[in-house]
Amino acid sequence: MKLLALVWAFLFLAAPTSVYQFKLKSIDGDKLSLAKYRGKKILIVNTASKCGFTKQYKDLEALSEKYKDKLVVVGFPANNFGGQEPGTNQDIKTFCHDNFNVSFPMSGKVSVLGLDIDPLFQYLTTAPNPDFTGDIKWNFEKFLIDENGKLIHRYRSQVTPLDPKITSEIEK
Repeated sequence: MKLLALVWAFLFLAAPTSVYQFKLKSIDGDKLSLAKYRGKKILIVNTASKCGFTKQYKDLEALSEKYKDKLVVVGFPANNFGGQEPGTNQDIKTFCHDNFNVSFPMSGKVSVLGLDIDPLFQYLTTAPNPDFTGDIKWNFEKFLIDENGKLIHRYRSQVTPLDPKITSEIEK
């Protein structure tokens, strides 16, 4: 009975209420808490090095630089779609630096879909927002988080990082 109460408490009382409750490993293996970015908007993007959308890294870096006082971009490499992120964390880091001069934070490789979905992406794909919920469909989907850690918008891969749909929300 005691175990059942603990399971119930874990499932229903410990549900995350913001992205600030998530900790991750950086691409270098260091611990990183998203709470570090409290007070700024966060754009969370699932990325891949061998995707047709990979060129969005350039715009993600430009967005990161342009709005560095208001926004943090965080990339999450994932190999869930077409095996388009097959490398190690070091391979991914080298690719991003050498090809796009990426300076924004990157996590270590995660799963964004399926039974092994990372808890952050489980939260992001089910959290209420004015756009849509459900599974990520492809690489480079974007989740815009407000200054309080709440998901405010979600964008499919085709919406580029510098699209006015995103930039106008950052400028608010």
